[in-house]
Amino acid sequence: MKLSLQFAACLCAASLFAAPRDRVIRPVDARATAVIPGNVHRLAQPRFDQGPVDAGMQMNYMVVFLKSAVDQQRELDQLLVDQQNPSSPQFRKWLTPEAFGNRFGVSASDESKVVTWLNSSGFKIEHRSRANNWVAFSGSAGQVSAALHTAVHRFQVNGETHFANVSEPAVPSALADVVGGFLGLNDFHLKSFAIPVTPDLNSGTSHFLAPADFATIYNLAPLYQAGIDGTGQNIAIVGDSDIQITDIRSFRSRYGLPANDPKLVPYTTVDPGLNGDAIEADLDLEWSGAVAPNATISYVFGPSVFAALVYAIEQNVAPVVSVSFGGCEVDASPVFYRAVAQQGNAQGISILASSGDSGAAGCDRQGIFPQAEQGRRVAFPASLPEVTAVGGTQFAEGSGNYWAATNSPTFGSALSYIPEMAWNESSGSGLGASGGGASTVYPRPAWQAGPGVPMDNARHVPDISLSAAIHDG
Repeated sequence: MKLSLQFAACLCAASLFAAPRDRVIRPVDARATAVIPGNVHRLAQPRFDQGPVDAGMQMNYMVVFLKSAVDQQRELDQLLVDQQNPSSPQFRKWLTPEAFGNRFGVSASDESKVVTWLNSSGFKIEHRSRANNWVAFSGSAGQVSAALHTAVHRFQVNGETHFANVSEPAVPSALADVVGGFLGLNDFHLKSFAIPVTPDLNSGTSHFLAPADFATIYNLAPLYQAGIDGTGQNIAIVGDSDIQITDIRSFRSRYGLPANDPKLVPYTTVDPGLNGDAIEADLDLEWSGAVAPNATISYVFGPSVFAALVYAIEQNVAPVVSVSFGGCEVDASPVFYRAVAQQGNAQGISILASSGDSGAAGCDRQGIFPQAEQGRRVAFPASLPEVTAVGGTQFAEGSGNYWAATNSPTFGSALSYIPEMAWNESSGSGLGASGGGASTVYPRPAWQAGPGVPMDNARHVPDISLSAAIHDG
């Protein structure tokens, strides 16, 4: 009897929402095309162009995003408000990826027609999302050029070689109402914000934070004493490099943390290899585990950080996802990328992203440009209204005494909370400051109100800030 009642309840809940309607109602004719705007990277400029890539060059794990209909988007916007309203019946009633797709994805028929078109163009289907809102595929540059009606060229930018489509892609016009954009038509990926430093811990006037210092400064002891130490919690870190698990083990052993290896979750069979961004992966895996030592931490990775984020949300890997990479917000399609973040929120996922290391010059990378050249910008994905933007502070010790003369057995030396101010170490040697400012893309969300919040119509970042300065590495 109980099982029958549960089954009836499920049927009743499912009947409240109609299945997505078919929007691809004409035959898919590859000869009749429509341009999908917003899919040419800002840096794919003629002055950087080095000519066409080889037609046989493999382009792995591209993603075609399938957008919601206007009425679906309106319903989703309201759901996201209701899920965060304690007085709403929908408060914290998170969706599964499948439930999200049943309400806000494309119909099964429309998705199948997109897949059929990709197959007929010679592409290999890598993955079909659980929410019926994107399809991953792979193929050659020649196939991309033929199917999407855009050439793929090499570009030399700031000493780096990249590939990118040179014009907006086009798809069969019958599919134009469901295709929202593409990921992977270029390799101008989000960049790591990590700066490698040598931890010298307590050495005179310089202090490098050990986990014990962080716990002291931010008063974590009462949480730990209450059993809030990550037990039962899941955290996902996204990255674009392999890691050496011995790095994580050495960190945890050195600072007296319990053994707890991260789970490795590659989103594709294409191995990114061990590259310079392993520094960022180590930093994120080590410090999330330092603050929440008993949490289950998953490392979702592959050649593209944003593709890793898409996969982490689509697979519901964890209710907390951390992104320490970013780029200029004007380089990210607001339709595609915001839809990914909204799906995450609807599933109950908190997405945290670094606000950047270049102060108000979010389009100028630290270590590349000695001074701001691109104007006042904020970094993406921190600027998304569905993301918690995490900024940086630096300690303002003044004449206070906040450090012990020696380190503890776990290398801590902080004595108490230390006053903080906004991180800003920019100088003649380059940019180095907490990212922050007003978005030029996203409007101010309703929740962003209170003392000190500018009353304009722009999304402002960061939302929270913690110690991040080089001085306090």
